[in-house]
Amino acid sequence: MPEPGATGHAWDTGMRRWDVLYGIVWLVGLQVTAASAQPTADRVVAAVAVAAMAPLYLLVGRPHMRSHGGTVTRRAVAYMTGIVLLFAAADVQAPNAWFMAIAILPQCYHVLPSRWALIPVTTMTGIAAAAVAYRDRSLSGAMTAAALAIAIIAFSLIYGRYVSDIVSQSLERAGLIAQLEATRAELAEVSRQAGVLAERQRLAGEIHDTLAQGFSSILMLIQAADAQLEQAPGNARAQLALAAQTARENLAEARTLVTGLASAQLQAGTLTDALRRLTERSAAELGIRASFDASGPERPLDAATEVVLLRTGQEALANVRKHASAVQVAVRLRYAGDQVQLEVTDDGVGFDPAVVNGGYGLRGMRVRVAEAGGSVTVASTPGKGTSVLAEVPA
Repeated sequence: MPEPGATGHAWDTGMRRWDVLYGIVWLVGLQVTAASAQPTADRVVAAVAVAAMAPLYLLVGRPHMRSHGGTVTRRAVAYMTGIVLLFAAADVQAPNAWFMAIAILPQCYHVLPSRWALIPVTTMTGIAAAAVAYRDRSLSGAMTAAALAIAIIAFSLIYGRYVSDIVSQSLERAGLIAQLEATRAELAEVSRQAGVLAERQRLAGEIHDTLAQGFSSILMLIQAADAQLEQAPGNARAQLALAAQTARENLAEARTLVTGLASAQLQAGTLTDALRRLTERSAAELGIRASFDASGPERPLDAATEVVLLRTGQEALANVRKHASAVQVAVRLRYAGDQVQLEVTDDGVGFDPAVVNGGYGLRGMRVRVAEAGGSVTVASTPGKGTSVLAEVPA
């Protein structure tokens, strides 16, 4: 049931309007009762009974309707019992007190379920009809009172069903709204967690493809320089210079990760330029022959696609460095129709793709390219090198 002040149910949304209606009827009823032609004592009793209905409504009836409207509780029974007794006292002493039924009878259906509300409705209607018949003391008067009572009860049945339907629909709607809000909250939490996971995976891929590979290159170059420091100091200095250059590039990549900008290598030129520099640096690091070739009509790509292709080239060349033991590697960028292809081929030891599924780097490469709407094909034979082909929409 709704808490006090809620606005989700029919009896709550119309509470203020009912307060206004009841207040108007109560003021008019009190005035009509006090001004009736009955003896003074009768008028005083009737007026006191009508006056007592207001605090009873404010202290008992209204709080119940706001928090437990339409249910059987001790407060509901106590309120309706008090209202019936006060109505009986007022109507018996002053027939004009029947005017209060305009506001009291609808309340019965707001306080109790429709089948229970018929009890106070029938009781008050019977009291009013009996009072009219007693005062008139004629057959026509009795028949008129009976007909009026039947009409009122019949109308109350229709009204009660109407109110019951509104309450049922309101409860059902409130339940659906609560379920939707709960579902929306769950979806928001799932979406937040998915976003956190996706961002974590993105950062893991970026760190693996940039910083981790850069540090691996630096370590390899320093180790190579240390080995040649005494016998070939010139070569050692060249290796250290290359390590310093790699460290600077790694620092630039770290800054781009923090600021969320495009790759530092792409900021310095086109994708073709970045892949050419990457190929040349890999050749210098590994001491092997490396070639880069771009074919097809070059056209601008969106930043995300360029990053995917650059990271794919970085990972493929990193795998050559770590696993291939190659003498030669070739990097080819092709603009073919509505596709852009990047192929990295080496003449290294190769492997059996059916047995080796690749580590995190290859999986990350496939995920990156798939997110860009493309695919990765790995072809390799033991002893005959490896070819990695990435295709993405242009």
